[in-house]
Amino acid sequence: MSNNTLAGKVVLVTGASSGIGEATALALSAEGARVAVGARRVDRLESLVGKAPGEVLALELDVTDQESVRAAVAATVERFGVLDILVNNAGVMLAGPIAGADTAEWTRMVETNLLGSMYTVHAALPHLLERKGAVVQVSSTSGRFASAGNGVYAATKFGITAFSEALRQEVTAQGVRVVVVEPGFVATELADHITDPAMQAAAQNIAASMRTLQPEDIANAVVYAVTQPAHVAVNEILIRPTDQTR
Repeated sequence: MSNNTLAGKVVLVTGASSGIGEATALALSAEGARVAVGARRVDRLESLVGKAPGEVLALELDVTDQESVRAAVAATVERFGVLDILVNNAGVMLAGPIAGADTAEWTRMVETNLLGSMYTVHAALPHLLERKGAVVQVSSTSGRFASAGNGVYAATKFGITAFSEALRQEVTAQGVRVVVVEPGFVATELADHITDPAMQAAAQNIAASMRTLQPEDIANAVVYAVTQPAHVAVNEILIRPTDQTR
């Protein structure tokens, strides 16, 4: 870890009720940040507040709803005065083949993974520009390498990569750093929401075949990126389990 701790910094983490979001919120809190955590499952956030070493604000947040997003950003700034770092982590992976797909699942992925992260950046950006802050986009190896059965999920993650690069070019000269974190297989609830039985089984088999990453591994990468000196922008972190071949 860098010597630059996050004392005095304010962070908003989306999708913080479990997995990478929860671990990242706890890690940033341990570094001294004041953290606002948003998710739809507010009851889960209350236990996170109890576990965190520092001050944490729990917010009901649905990233697919622009009003909800704006309200969460406003509540964060109202409570803490500023916003320095946004961690866009909310996401859903509903894997399955394109033929015969339930396209409602496509809509849900696009609205949550892609539009949701875009809405949150849009709402937070004025505050991040003011503070010369940072945006952390939690993407996936699927944002670089599409695979059969994951076409729409990959499309949303490729979209995050494109949006993030355009954002970086627009704001980096104003001191705002943009970080894309691309994890491989992580032991989280993400695969639990898959409705296609074959894809659900495949995800379980893959997870059982390797030493998967833990949410804390990704949290450590986020902390590394946001604690670098102001002139250093860690724009991309691709992080896989050692055992993952593709």
